[in-house]
Amino acid sequence: MPLCGSQVVLCDLPIRFDTYRGCTHQCKYCFATRKNYSMKDVRIDETHKQLINFIKGKRVQTTSWCDWDIPLHWGGMSDPFQPAEKKFRESYKCLEVFKETQYPFVVSTKGKLIATDEYLDLIKQCNCVVQISLVCPEFDIIERGAPKFAERLEIVKKIFPHKRVNIRIQPYMIEYHDSIMNSLEKFAEAGAYGVIIEGMKFIKAKKGLVRVGGDSVYPIGALKPKVAQIKEKAHKLGMKFYSGENRLRSMGDDLCCCGIDGLEGFKGNSFNINHIIHGGEFEMTPAMEKAPATSMKSLYQQAGSWEKLKSMTFKDIMINEYKNKEDYFKGILTDKKK
Repeated sequence: MPLCGSQVVLCDLPIRFDTYRGCTHQCKYCFATRKNYSMKDVRIDETHKQLINFIKGKRVQTTSWCDWDIPLHWGGMSDPFQPAEKKFRESYKCLEVFKETQYPFVVSTKGKLIATDEYLDLIKQCNCVVQISLVCPEFDIIERGAPKFAERLEIVKKIFPHKRVNIRIQPYMIEYHDSIMNSLEKFAEAGAYGVIIEGMKFIKAKKGLVRVGGDSVYPIGALKPKVAQIKEKAHKLGMKFYSGENRLRSMGDDLCCCGIDGLEGFKGNSFNINHIIHGGEFEMTPAMEKAPATSMKSLYQQAGSWEKLKSMTFKDIMINEYKNKEDYFKGILTDKKK
């Protein structure tokens, strides 16, 4: 079943959906690898039947606050169009569901299958935005099991005449900045609508990096000027710019970094701390004022916290999180610190 995690306090599309667990792309930087997921033993995770239930309105504890057709983010933990899809075809079954229901979604992938005829035929008929993860040619070395840079450019070219395609420059690494700048022209030529950038994060401390939240990241003074250059060039090339880098969210052309702005039927959750801090418009729905705050359970691991969450509403806990941790959230959602 599609689930909502701790990113609900920051993200407009916090409900993720993953058809697979594990991945064979073997990207050295991958957070899934760092958390010891088996990258060889890929198996089906969430199914098309669970997707149907969600679309029909069935909600679990972590999604009970959501009473509208919020776009799902498909492929948050594992690529839905990796080679294992040839064997299991669960993502194909989900595309058939998305086509029939016209439920909105954003899908993130590096996989070539999405641009093959049988899959592209379904994508054309779905209500979706496609994100292709694509940084620069040098990443071919550290993404050993994934399609090469040039191959993924071809995926963009095939999909963009039919659907909005955004490029995920994630993870951005400063040492590849010049190559990324040069790659922007290739993205625009391939038909990309926009680019989404987010800096590399490390779990362990590293020399020259700073600690923000639970991650070691680039100091904002080193990162922001580079991101500003990418934004300026993207705009000159006619592409939108979105910041998935939390500290630089306000630099994006929209506070939602998934690139869904302006699309009919794509309404994310604006009632989050990102919008509150940056003065963006936000909306509370009836369910948020009634649903227990159990969607925040990943933020509260102490003894007794579960009972506390059940006694509060989604609205209560979102407001309390901001009021009680304002300095913390400004530290991770603005460029004022570090």
